[in-house]
Amino acid sequence: MKKVILVVGTRPEAIKMAPIYRAMKRSAHIEPFLLSTGQHREMLIQTLGAFGLTPDHDLGLMLPNQTLPELTARAIVALSNFFGEHKPDTVLVQGDTTSVLAGAMAAFYHRIPVGHVEAGLRTGDMYSPYPEEMNRRLTTPLCRYNFAPTDWSKKNLLREGIDDSTIHVTGNTVIDALHWMNEILSQRENMAVELSARLKISNMFRDQYLVKDGKRFLLVTAHRRESHGSGMENLCVALRSIASEYPELGILFPVHLNPAVRTTILPQLKDIDQIELIDPVGYEDFVWLMARSHFIISDSGGIQEEAPSFGKPVLVTRETTERPEGVHAGTCTLVGTCVDKILEEARTLLSDETAYRTRSQLTNPYGDGNSSNRIVELLINSR
Repeated sequence: MKKVILVVGTRPEAIKMAPIYRAMKRSAHIEPFLLSTGQHREMLIQTLGAFGLTPDHDLGLMLPNQTLPELTARAIVALSNFFGEHKPDTVLVQGDTTSVLAGAMAAFYHRIPVGHVEAGLRTGDMYSPYPEEMNRRLTTPLCRYNFAPTDWSKKNLLREGIDDSTIHVTGNTVIDALHWMNEILSQRENMAVELSARLKISNMFRDQYLVKDGKRFLLVTAHRRESHGSGMENLCVALRSIASEYPELGILFPVHLNPAVRTTILPQLKDIDQIELIDPVGYEDFVWLMARSHFIISDSGGIQEEAPSFGKPVLVTRETTERPEGVHAGTCTLVGTCVDKILEEARTLLSDETAYRTRSQLTNPYGDGNSSNRIVELLINSR
């Protein structure tokens, strides 16, 4: 039986690794071990808990005011020590965080094969997103298994000279997780009331937009470092304009806990009745809200992949994206943080029913919900 350590550090990693861990648990050929670096510990534990999972071990690497170099160095040492003690047959990392790069390097130092889930995403700009673009570029050459979510991602890897035999197009496991969570949520009753109480959503917003049929609301998120400052100020200007032009519309904005985000967003939007500002929400709650929103404005990579499964267009507040498949398919539109561009695209989706219907009926280009099984089978059948 092969022993595989799955390294997770942040909420997106937890979401995309959870279905792989479940598929491995169901296999008679793999013994999985879920290892948390604790990079974003609270959100990670919360997200895994939504799937009924807990880490098998938590390294607890985060310290107050820790710099990227400090975190990276501590992560490499801690992961290296752990791999040396437990001697796995394979290490899996997912995505593009510091935990990913450190996990791949630590495994490489021990000559342990590395599998990279969601390999091959590229923007072409090493500072956008920062530091994620370089994390994933540096991880790729260390891997024996590059699990590319799409043909586009595979082509990126081939252009960089990566051996074709190491690349496997599997689809994106985020769709597996989304289907799994939707099954969990479908069994719950009175979600609107329970969710509103849990997230401290006002009764007015709940009754107007989460319960009443026919009332539309937008879901908004923002957290990228490259948008801090003027970018988020522009987003606020655009949201104020949308609220003014469409007084029947609600806007729900879970505001990231990063002070650089909150000090910009809260003062500018807190006094607008239509806009509900709440703390960040757990994965299962966000899935429920996403499925009921009209469309989404976000700089999140995962949302670009998830929202099309619910027929929700996404206005991506970034200048570049490592997920161009959604842009080419028409499910996502790059608007950057330009006020005029955000307003132009929002007005189209709010006022042009034909355009909205067309965008909401497009096929999700990121997967069919069977990506985890493909990855597990590839690991089982490899030497």
